[in-house]
Amino acid sequence: MALLLAALLVVGLSACSVDETHEFAGAVLESPESLPDFTLMGADGPVSLSDFRGQYVFLYFGYLSCPDFCPTTMAKLGKVYRGLEDDASQMQVIMVSVDPERDSPAELAAYTAAFNPAFVGLTGSKEDIDLAGEPYGLFYERHEGSDATGYLVDHSTRTFLIGPDGRALVAYPHDATAEAIAADLRWFFDQEG
Repeated sequence: MALLLAALLVVGLSACSVDETHEFAGAVLESPESLPDFTLMGADGPVSLSDFRGQYVFLYFGYLSCPDFCPTTMAKLGKVYRGLEDDASQMQVIMVSVDPERDSPAELAAYTAAFNPAFVGLTGSKEDIDLAGEPYGLFYERHEGSDATGYLVDHSTRTFLIGPDGRALVAYPHDATAEAIAADLRWFFDQEG
């Protein structure tokens, strides 16, 4: 877990290139080891990160009442998924809630399915969420909102791309575009040859 945090600090969140042929839309994370596995609750029971080995996984931490970053991120990932067409089965999106008091597994499933039926929403105890998020430098903090919104949760907004072997590949800032993310994913597909 310290390796990924160190990579984030060293590489930063600006675009960089792995080689001369492709410039990535996020920070490249050259993790030598697979990320730690975690298991949280989905609508149909426990789901582990390792359940998706063999696919490119986009991991995002957010919450259902989020007024801005979460819906735009999920919509963007939905656009990436649709744009892949026949290759979409190689991609998976996991959204982990940082608001376990309000976000049930069933509500998360309905929320993620609104962006794409293949997407997965997970939650758990605060301790389990903290443990899952630690390798990614997850930050979240509850604060008061308005009568209309209830409390709000400030949270980190990076989306992480994890390779089929479980290694961290890219950390995307919120402003990375769907087109640029899709181009990165296709670059990885091409490298598999």
